[in-house]
Amino acid sequence: MQNQLNKLTVAVALASAVLASSQVAASGFQVREQSAKALGNAMAGAAAGAEDVSYMTFNPAAIGNVDGTQVAGGISYIDANFELTDAAAGPAGLPLSYDRGGSREGGEEAWVPSFAFKTQLDDQFDFGLSVSAPYGLSTEYDKGWIGRYHAIETDLQTIDIQPTLNYRATDRLNLAVGLRAQYADATLSNAIDLGGMSGSPALVGNADGKAEVTGDDWGYGYTLGALFQATERTRLGISYRSEVDLTLEGDVNYSARNAAGQQILAGAQAMGQLRDAGGTADLTTPANMNLGVYHQLTDRIALMANAEWTEWSSFDELVVESGGQDLSTTTENWDDTWAFSVGANYQLNREWILRAGLGVDESPVPDSEHRTPRVPDADRQWATLGATWMPTRNLGVSAGYMRVFGDDGDINQSGAKAENATRGDLSGTYEVDANVFALSVDYRF
Repeated sequence: MQNQLNKLTVAVALASAVLASSQVAASGFQVREQSAKALGNAMAGAAAGAEDVSYMTFNPAAIGNVDGTQVAGGISYIDANFELTDAAAGPAGLPLSYDRGGSREGGEEAWVPSFAFKTQLDDQFDFGLSVSAPYGLSTEYDKGWIGRYHAIETDLQTIDIQPTLNYRATDRLNLAVGLRAQYADATLSNAIDLGGMSGSPALVGNADGKAEVTGDDWGYGYTLGALFQATERTRLGISYRSEVDLTLEGDVNYSARNAAGQQILAGAQAMGQLRDAGGTADLTTPANMNLGVYHQLTDRIALMANAEWTEWSSFDELVVESGGQDLSTTTENWDDTWAFSVGANYQLNREWILRAGLGVDESPVPDSEHRTPRVPDADRQWATLGATWMPTRNLGVSAGYMRVFGDDGDINQSGAKAENATRGDLSGTYEVDANVFALSVDYRF
């Protein structure tokens, strides 16, 4: 028991190091890049793969498929690219005058770390701990870009700390439950047309200010999972991850870019408007469910498939409040979605496993009127390759590559909507793609 406690102490220390250095960012809201092995199979093994302890972030019962004690750590690099083409913007009733020549690209590069640990307590129970980043978002545009009144920077970082207990109900069935302690930190900013507030047409679009909202919070949820070895060659998995409700509390700050804007801002603040103050924003990270099958077709070839449902309908609007009043509202009305993937492994020899996969993922954005520059999401497809090198039976080193092909997504934000009264019109077509690279190491004691 003392040896297990020592291993747990080391695991917690490593988890704390990951937590301290994590910066979560990705194109889109959901981050699936928690395992290089799973990524190499296009996430087709998420629910039933259970090849090492890192799969517990997808299905907590995965740790029951690993005997003894194991630790795994990984890092993913995400290079997301998106650009608004054929863009037009402007306040209702005035010429399209918002474009100041800024880039219309908002993609970001990001590093996503992950960590997982498990130990077998006795013949029936396993304990695991994972630190992951299941949701994240990072978009940033030039300060003068054409859609600046809708968004400049959007940064959402989440960290999930998940202690897990697995019960080996039978030789074939594992049942697991986990607690999720989720920390979220967010920054939202956009330009303000202070010139439009002045009453002078000449200053419209030429005396910008900036509003920035920052906030963070802790929330709590749970995860459930089951892993069933149906036959000697076929494994089935199902997992559920609850939603987490967060109230991000922080500050609202205003600034101006030039002398004209500073003068208008000072006048507004003298009248009690646009003053720096505390602010809040409610956010729900959605529930999701994974269903999967893993089949060892031959001694060398394994096939797998996965279906993932995400309850994005819980993200209906984004409201920022300050001083008891709604400062900003963005209607989202997202739809629940499904993602499907298939994958295969080929055991080249004792040391090498080759991986491949294909996937499709629905966008939760229902139409062009609800697509925003903060989350310019669209339906996407994945193609992946990967490999695992096992120089010893206890050590595995895995690498994976994913190419994401996003469909073009139209945006049609109308200035006639009440929530866009100060933002104006914005239309165009988003082109989206991404490259993801992942590397992980797992070691079994």
